[in-house]
Amino acid sequence: MARPWPAAHGGSSRCFYDRAAMLISRRDAVRRLSGTALLLAAGRLRSSESPSQMRLPSTPPRFDRYPFTLGIASGQPRPDSVVLWTRLAPEPHADGGGMDPLPLPLRWEMAHDEAFTQPVRTGEVVALPSLAHSVRVQVDRLPPGRVFHYRFITGNAVSPIGRTRTAPPADSQPARLRLALASCQHYEQGRFTVHREIAASDLDLVLFVGDYVYDSSNPSFLRRPHEGPAPETLDQFRARHATYKLDHDLQAAHAAHPWILAWDDHEVRNDYAAALGTGELSAAEFVSIRAAAYQAYFEHLPLALDQFPGERGMRMHDRYTWGRLAELWTLDGRQHRSVQACNAADESGGHLRWHCDELADRHRTMLGPAQENWLHRGLAHSQRRWKLIGQATQMSASGLETLGRQLVHTDGWDGYASSRARLLQHLVDSGVQDVVALGGDVHRHVAANLRVRPNDERSAVVASEFVTTSLTTRGIPESWMSLIRSSNPDILHGRSDERGYALIELGNQSLHLTARATGFPVTESSLLHTQASYSVESGRAGPRPA
Repeated sequence: MARPWPAAHGGSSRCFYDRAAMLISRRDAVRRLSGTALLLAAGRLRSSESPSQMRLPSTPPRFDRYPFTLGIASGQPRPDSVVLWTRLAPEPHADGGGMDPLPLPLRWEMAHDEAFTQPVRTGEVVALPSLAHSVRVQVDRLPPGRVFHYRFITGNAVSPIGRTRTAPPADSQPARLRLALASCQHYEQGRFTVHREIAASDLDLVLFVGDYVYDSSNPSFLRRPHEGPAPETLDQFRARHATYKLDHDLQAAHAAHPWILAWDDHEVRNDYAAALGTGELSAAEFVSIRAAAYQAYFEHLPLALDQFPGERGMRMHDRYTWGRLAELWTLDGRQHRSVQACNAADESGGHLRWHCDELADRHRTMLGPAQENWLHRGLAHSQRRWKLIGQATQMSASGLETLGRQLVHTDGWDGYASSRARLLQHLVDSGVQDVVALGGDVHRHVAANLRVRPNDERSAVVASEFVTTSLTTRGIPESWMSLIRSSNPDILHGRSDERGYALIELGNQSLHLTARATGFPVTESSLLHTQASYSVESGRAGPRPA
């Protein structure tokens, strides 16, 4: 007999849902398994998982343990679509998540109301063992600018209820866009209490810009342990994601808002570049680990089917609109970058370096030529008021000036100064205004001016930058941060001793940032306060205290 589940997972009263017992009909199988067929055609699934070969259960499944332990999520809000996600894992850290290695049908439902009395769309999807029984559904043909509720059902199990929304119509004039900018959630270094405030906030979306999981540990700041050592295999990366996804505050933030994601390095290995080895790993060993990390990332987040990683990697750059108010480009600063300067041949990794000739190489790129050109074209042709660039790290200069020499961290934009200059010069040449770079990675709240020639008052301010501090990960000492501020007058605000997120609200005439913060380490009882507030006026680049 199935055991009742706790109220947090819907309670036993929700376990038996009559319509959930319906099986996928044979006449609709091909349509409902179109996503599976797409992956099979790309050579990414086993032949046994083709719609014609797949053998689905003849009776509805019954679970003795609640299978939706990792929650639900939505993402990629467009005017007419959104992506829904879940994964079946009654025992998330067991082999196969505690699931039998068989495909299993799920029903998904979307409604206008939380009670599901006003249905909008419904359908079926198959959870495949080769994808850790994760599913993602791109629900299209939705009305724009609307809030929806959604859930998944399989047999006697009903998922938690999520809330999502579509973007406004592309030609509309929405009054606002309100988003949370977040980054760097090291599980071991603190509780995800910040996500509790994000979940309860009135937001349109969450923009998460990297280090969703951490490959590494630091025993000096251990608050709660990872499930094991640095992952190397697909099963180990799945276990790492499961550890993070089991956090109730992270689940709440995913359930409350649609997410848009960029990534950084710790989802794979610290400071990696493209497909190069990392010192202790050869290129071949690293590529194998990277492939496992990419697939686990895909399996645990609300990403589109066509982002499934292949032999050449995984597409992460994307573009979103919010009516005529804003356009957002999310960038991938890892897969296509040049190797960090001043390193040994074919070895990636960032370091603090004095100047070397390679740092001045005008061909060096953070994004790769194709992605650079894609971004430049998009910015030049955008008809939206605000142009937002969502990427992993701090774009403004943050090196240290000592005795007439500059010390820079080669993994950040300072190590790719030519790439940064090309982007900012393009804004000048194209006459593009109201550009705001949004970043994370460096574990500090930052508000900064962006110039073609950093920190040179003779060079005009052409864009604005806001960087969010980490959700949990420790920052550099404030004594170091003070030296960085004094060496870089373009940094108007920079503080590294507190954790948190950034709340950003855009209107037609201005963009406002509220830097929310709490002390390190973040505990279950931590409370957030406003560390700083800045605004950017349309037509006038550069943040100003608000």
